[in-house]
Amino acid sequence: MKGSRLPLCLLSAVFYLCCASSAGLKTLHLGSCVITINLQEIRNGFSEIQGSVQAKDENIDIRILRKTESLQGTKPTDRCCFLRHLLRLYLDRVFKNYQTPDYHTLRKISSLANSFLTIKKELRLCHAYRTCHCGEEAMEKYSQVLSHFEELEPQAAVVKALSELDILLHWMEETA
Repeated sequence: MKGSRLPLCLLSAVFYLCCASSAGLKTLHLGSCVITINLQEIRNGFSEIQGSVQAKDENIDIRILRKTESLQGTKPTDRCCFLRHLLRLYLDRVFKNYQTPDYHTLRKISSLANSFLTIKKELRLCHAYRTCHCGEEAMEKYSQVLSHFEELEPQAAVVKALSELDILLHWMEETA
C-alpha cells in the first residue's frame, strides 16, 4: 500500500508543475498568425516597476499609445504586423535606453526585453510563413505611434513608452 503512494505523488507533482507553468499562457490571435505567450509573467514583471517608471513620467498629458487611434482600431489582419513593429520599437529604442541607477528595475526591464524577444521570434516565424501581412493601415498606425514617440525628447520618450506598457499589455490581452 505504501509503495503505491509514490507514483501518485509524482503524478500530482508533475500535474501541478504543468498547470502552474501554463497558468499565464495566452493565445494571441493576430490575423492569420496565432501565438502563445506568457502574458501574466510579463504583466507581473511590469507591475513590479510600474510605479517607479510612471513616477518619472513628467508628460502626463501626452500619450504615445493612444488607445482609440492606434491600438483599438487595428484590424485583425494588421495586428501581427503592428505588434511586430511595436515590439521592435520597445526592443531597439525603449528597453535599451531606459536609464536608472536602480538595479532591480534594470533587471526587470531586461526580463521584459527577453519576453518581447521571444514574442518577436514567434512573429518572425509567422512573417516567414506569410501569415503576418503588413498592410498600409498597419504601417500608418505604427507611423502615428512613432511620430508621438519622436515628438518627445529621447529620454522622455523612453520613459513615456515604458510607462504606457500597461496599455500595450491590455491590448495584447484583448487579442487573446
